[in-house]
Amino acid sequence: MSRKVAVVLMNLGGPDGPKAVRPFLFNLFRDRAIIGLPAIARYPLAALISTTRRKEATANYAIMGGGSPLLPETKAQADALELSLKARGVDAKCFIAMRYWHPFTEATARDVAAYEPDEVVLLPLYPQFSTTTTESSLKVWRKAYKGSGTVRTVCCYPTLDGLVEAHARKIRSAYDAAGKPTPARLLFSAHGLPQKVIDAGDPYQEQIEATAAAVAARLGAGWDWKVCYQSRVGPLKWLGPSTPEAIEEAASDGVGVVICPIAFVSEHVETLVELDHEYAELAEGLGISTYVRVPALGVEPAFIDGLAGLTISTLAGAAEDWTCEHEQGNCSLAAEGAVR
Repeated sequence: MSRKVAVVLMNLGGPDGPKAVRPFLFNLFRDRAIIGLPAIARYPLAALISTTRRKEATANYAIMGGGSPLLPETKAQADALELSLKARGVDAKCFIAMRYWHPFTEATARDVAAYEPDEVVLLPLYPQFSTTTTESSLKVWRKAYKGSGTVRTVCCYPTLDGLVEAHARKIRSAYDAAGKPTPARLLFSAHGLPQKVIDAGDPYQEQIEATAAAVAARLGAGWDWKVCYQSRVGPLKWLGPSTPEAIEEAASDGVGVVICPIAFVSEHVETLVELDHEYAELAEGLGISTYVRVPALGVEPAFIDGLAGLTISTLAGAAEDWTCEHEQGNCSLAAEGAVR
């Protein structure tokens, strides 16, 4: 008798319309992983931030048609992953669990429990582990899930072969379509974090750099590349260089920009607004003649097949040489995927 498998794709979520923007922001900023204050202070602060940022955020989502495309893109990835698993002999059902908007993790946990699986694979769509993303999502799941089955967790996969190959293919395709402009610098842009999060032991920066180095190696010699971090807000010191700083440096060096969203597997506000509009306008204002934006991975076959292989090895109990303690954020980079 075949096993009944549930694969849970985890992501942050995004507002599905203008009315959802403020509650989405409130859910985001009330998360202790984002603002590390006691609830008595964090909740009022989240309410203030979500109110003051609502107008600007709503305008950004309006550029994308009023809401985030993250859920439709994740549904497409779930469908593609089911097909890839089925082609490999695994009849699995994929579920979607979002952290800050529908479908919320708690609701998905109930749906998975009703499915009565023999095994559950938690597959965060964050290739690089962070306490602010992966750990936050997994903590909510552990509290919410009351169902059956052995639950296995994919912690991170920063150098998964399918991930690396998919990024390399997207970069080559975008660069070729732009006419192979030279000279140009490849910027691997990742969502930033406050430096204090990294100093506390979060492995995110190390894993971002590992992904970028692996993709650069797959592309081969001759590429001028750099890692940078976007979306910096507030007075705290954040990971650097920032993406705007990296673009300014490229202008100073007289090179064009090819920009790849290295930490994002789907299109959303950080790619469709920051990269496509804000940073493109910055580059134009600085006199950069070449600005090429590489698409997010989406349903790129190499990426989906990589996730399928990772799911299967997780079900098989492979990758035992990995050490990964979610709460401490200590992730080894010795293999292609971390499973716990």
